[in-house]
Amino acid sequence: MKKNELLEGPILSSLLKLAIPIMIANLLQAAYQLVDAFWVGRLGGDAVAAVSISTPVIFLTIALGTGLAIAGSILIAQYFGAGNQKMVNHVAAQTLSMVIIVSVVLSIIGYILSPYFLYLLKVTPTVYVDALGFMRVAFIGLVFSFGFMIFQSIMRGVGRVTLPVYIVLGTVILNFALDPLFIYGWNFIPAMGVKGAALATLFTQLLAIIIGFAILFRGKHGIHLRIADFKPDYKHIKRAFEIGFPSSIEQSMRALGMMAITFLIVRFGTLTVASYGAGSNLIQLILIPALGLSMAIATLVGQNIGAGNIDRAAEISKLGAYLGFGLLTGLGIIAFIFAPYLIAFFVPRDQAVIKGGTELLRITCLSWGFLGLQLCLTGVFRAVGNTKLPMILTLVSQWVIQFPLAYILSHNTSLGKIGIWWAFPIASVATALITLILYVKGDWKKEKLTGKTNKLIDKVESEILKEGFDISK
Repeated sequence: MKKNELLEGPILSSLLKLAIPIMIANLLQAAYQLVDAFWVGRLGGDAVAAVSISTPVIFLTIALGTGLAIAGSILIAQYFGAGNQKMVNHVAAQTLSMVIIVSVVLSIIGYILSPYFLYLLKVTPTVYVDALGFMRVAFIGLVFSFGFMIFQSIMRGVGRVTLPVYIVLGTVILNFALDPLFIYGWNFIPAMGVKGAALATLFTQLLAIIIGFAILFRGKHGIHLRIADFKPDYKHIKRAFEIGFPSSIEQSMRALGMMAITFLIVRFGTLTVASYGAGSNLIQLILIPALGLSMAIATLVGQNIGAGNIDRAAEISKLGAYLGFGLLTGLGIIAFIFAPYLIAFFVPRDQAVIKGGTELLRITCLSWGFLGLQLCLTGVFRAVGNTKLPMILTLVSQWVIQFPLAYILSHNTSLGKIGIWWAFPIASVATALITLILYVKGDWKKEKLTGKTNKLIDKVESEILKEGFDISK
């Protein structure tokens, strides 16, 4: 195996070498939603509301498979740091198999249950048809979005983070061209409205996963998969579920939290839902730098712990946390100043939605630094294989602080819908401080790979060999 440059040299340059391409790739990935929002926003508030209502349900299903992707990325980073290319390939193939199977099942269930989801959300008749069309097409494309998510996760685990950037860039440009054709129609292509936006995204994600699989099977970028690698390895699958299940619960609780908040927002009418949709588009976009840093930290810490560089791993986590807090605080100040113009980008002709979205953005944006801090530190916990702690923190944030507070402030005070907005920054600050206390306590260092987790990995490998899986090729 070639020399791993991420295990030595200046920490800042190693972190940025991973973080910047991940941020760009995530930004471009989010551009699918932003492109859809740009074109759908031209259809009016009802169309924006249709997408806004559908998004939390889609996020919930994606969250269920995200845990397996996280487990695969953790193990791949650990093995790669330890120089074990055979197990890197094996884990990558098994992770792909698991997630594709899970995504097919979730896609079928989601498609069938889409009308019931919308009924539970109490969607208004003017929004229902568009929301159902968008949601069902999105569920059909779930397999492709899952597949590319795993491809990115695998590439991240081995430190090859620039390649996905080029793939996503190409497909986003294609999506921007296809969206107006499918939404408004052209020549022989019928106008499909909101549903057309989802269909354009489906086609481009299909193209992305075809390219991703070709790269993995060619074997020129740190991973070389063969058909034999996909033979089910039930011992590894069990281990991956043990690591990944808490992350799935964590991501699911985030998505369910979004759905629960949507229940509260729908009570205040379509205008409030559209304002939330426009504002949350910006919030999701701004979170991308912190998510990129968190992923980079998890990869870099994981590889260094796998190689036994515990002190370097601690320095990486500390520097990453400072960067996350500082970067998102700066972006929050910019968003506060330019909030109306940022919201107007998505809904240019609806002044009521611009006003409502600006209100949401200005209440939440000055707390973004705490979100950045929390995300970066939970990346450290995941890197050592402790996925239960981030799960617990999310449960506390979403269901002990944010939702109860949003309900109380919106129902039992004169704040109304503004009470929901205030629940976001309060929950962010409180959760970040709890996370910081747990990090400073230092228990995460006791779970280093040279101890318990390394023994787990050795056990997985020995069990694989006993079962007769050929990982020597």
